[in-house]
Amino acid sequence: MTQTSNTEVAARSVLDAASRRAGLDPAEAELIRLGENALFRLPDGIIARIARAGQAAAAAREVSVARWLETNNVPAVRAWPDVDQPVEVEGRAVTWWRELPPHQHGTALQVATALRRLHDLPPPTEFDIGRLDPFVRLAERIDRATTLAEADRAWMRGHLTELEARYAELPEGLPESVVHGDAWIGNVVSTDDGQVVLLDLERCSIGPPEWDLTSTAVKAFSIAGITPEDYVMFVRAYGHDVTAWAGFETLRDIREFRMTCMAAQVAAENPARRDEVMLRLACLRGDRGPRPWPWKPVP
Repeated sequence: MTQTSNTEVAARSVLDAASRRAGLDPAEAELIRLGENALFRLPDGIIARIARAGQAAAAAREVSVARWLETNNVPAVRAWPDVDQPVEVEGRAVTWWRELPPHQHGTALQVATALRRLHDLPPPTEFDIGRLDPFVRLAERIDRATTLAEADRAWMRGHLTELEARYAELPEGLPESVVHGDAWIGNVVSTDDGQVVLLDLERCSIGPPEWDLTSTAVKAFSIAGITPEDYVMFVRAYGHDVTAWAGFETLRDIREFRMTCMAAQVAAENPARRDEVMLRLACLRGDRGPRPWPWKPVP
């Protein structure tokens, strides 16, 4: 049995136990994706999301954020009603969501309008949305990056320490607001019925809105995932160019490092992805020339 199959078997076991406790039927659950979270499609338009171990608090906050956004008429993924969630099984939090209609990744323009709407909301008062932690789980991902040499992991730990110190000295920027926390194009989708919908709300928190804006700037200028013209439309729609801010390079470097740590986590489970991690590390160390870099997506 392959590693992927073992991972799916474990996820299905968690799903079965959690669904029974929630009064839902997982018998016909269809696997959608195994990645940072495991996603399954259940009958009646229910999507089950199984987090990695230790993420129960983040999952609970995600459900609260989704319900808060629904109350404020902000298009976002909707938590399944009438279920007490999350349910924790074997240390993994399971949540249930309404399936979206057919959709595709949003454009830079759509990301900008979605973020503008989110950043303009007054923070919630009915629950503690928490503060942004740009470094959440990075040390853990480095420790688990077992396909990397210890020298590479030592460099990553040192780089993490450096980035934490730089973040503590960020210059003044825009007023803090509710931020999405992981606002790349894949987490904003356009549905066939005309909605622009926010996904993956687990990192929503209070923080500098520049953090959300940096994701699109990285997409444009670090990895050439969108064109400079797309970025100009993004800036015009949102009303602010984060690349002109003195703190941009710090947030850019943190975001690039997060992407590298994610790739390292994936490579620990799928060693075929190790070459991509080594490419990213070489870029961060300055060994592959200036941006943009030829980074490839990892699942």
